[in-house]
Amino acid sequence: MANFLTPPAYKPERTDAKVNSDYWSKRLQVFIGIFIGYAGFYLVRKNFSMAIPEMAPFGFEKGELGIVLSMNAIAYALSKFLMGSVSDRSNARVFLPLGLVLASVAMMFMMVPVVAFGSEHKVWAIALMAVLNFLIGWFGGMGWPPCGRVMTHWFSVKERGTWMAVWNCAHNVGGALIGPMAAYGAMWFGCWFFGQNAEYYFLVGTYVFPSVVAIFVALLAYILIRDTPQSCGLPSVEKWRNDYPQNYSEKSETVLSTKEIFFKYVLNNKLLWYIAIANAFVYMIRYGCLDWAPTLLKEQYGFDIKEAGWAYFAYEAAAIPGTLICGWLSDAVFKGRRALPTAIFMVIVAFALGLYWYASTTAHFTLAMVSLIAIGFFIYGPVMLIGVQALDLAPKNAAGTAAGLTGFFGYFFGTALLANMLIGFVAEHAGWDWTFILLLGACVLSVLFMALTFKAEKYLAHKK
Repeated sequence: MANFLTPPAYKPERTDAKVNSDYWSKRLQVFIGIFIGYAGFYLVRKNFSMAIPEMAPFGFEKGELGIVLSMNAIAYALSKFLMGSVSDRSNARVFLPLGLVLASVAMMFMMVPVVAFGSEHKVWAIALMAVLNFLIGWFGGMGWPPCGRVMTHWFSVKERGTWMAVWNCAHNVGGALIGPMAAYGAMWFGCWFFGQNAEYYFLVGTYVFPSVVAIFVALLAYILIRDTPQSCGLPSVEKWRNDYPQNYSEKSETVLSTKEIFFKYVLNNKLLWYIAIANAFVYMIRYGCLDWAPTLLKEQYGFDIKEAGWAYFAYEAAAIPGTLICGWLSDAVFKGRRALPTAIFMVIVAFALGLYWYASTTAHFTLAMVSLIAIGFFIYGPVMLIGVQALDLAPKNAAGTAAGLTGFFGYFFGTALLANMLIGFVAEHAGWDWTFILLLGACVLSVLFMALTFKAEKYLAHKK
């Protein structure tokens, strides 16, 4: 591991009268740091989805653009799993901003294939876009694991569902801003780059403007984040709150080897495998709706990039109250159980998908927007809770890897293969009706796999 990534050494534990007040202020500072830092990753995460509807005049088709889209998810899946292990042995204060800066730089270069190659050399353009989108996904995968590390070290089990729900809204804040930033970035700065060539303005709004903002966010995150309480001379959060989970031991505060993390605590945990498979179907719905919403809305309703951008914003913004409610329910009502509220929310998502399908076939604009907002409201609670459940089921010094396993299934299988490639191909060759049938099937399967954890999770929640 590079020296600059090595976690800071623990300082002697303080015992003065200000420990309690300093603990509250320091962890609020750290929480703000990972919140804005993770939001920054979503400024340079799914920008290509906003660009897809504007690619048609350049001769690009949905099927081949779906392949480019999938490269991001494949890389993100691999990175979240593999770099999750690195993050468990790294300083979160450095690891997170480094990934964000690298993702931002790669995103800026996404404008090059369209400008340099265009439709005249479409194969080269697609190939370069795929490589760049792969790099964006890989660097983007460096965002969640250090945040998971910070959450497990600064927030205890009995409060983690609520705090994670609040933190999880960060990607909705960042994701919601992409639509308006793409529209207004093109309007404000497009002529600076391309003069009278207005057909290229969207490249500035979708790629360059968000990347510059994200680099400033990375700097601010570095200023705020601290790796662990012990590196600040404070006690562990379990000791401070007297909140020790069932799988806690003093070894939870040490740095584990890669072999221990993978083979002792993650890969032999069948409950993690169940929620990982469920996560694949949840992510298929999440990104099957989100990534293709601008394209569907343009084809069915004639939306331009500005109108599609605001629809994108509405989908992400609706997730914030839904996520907060879901997280609170898992702590306050279900007493630390995550599977049951996840299943309930996914059943409601199925009904919202049915309405969205009906609206798309009848060209009912208002119903389409309402159902899209409803999907955003209910889908992100399960997205968040599966991540929390992964943290609950592993020691905190293996948290990044445990969450990385569920993330790998979510992004590689659920997003890249199912939401991007499969739905892009089906939409192109069989029409949008079949995409909705696939999404409804994913709802059913996600509930079935979460049901496999009900009994075991009830026991663990009782033990806590």
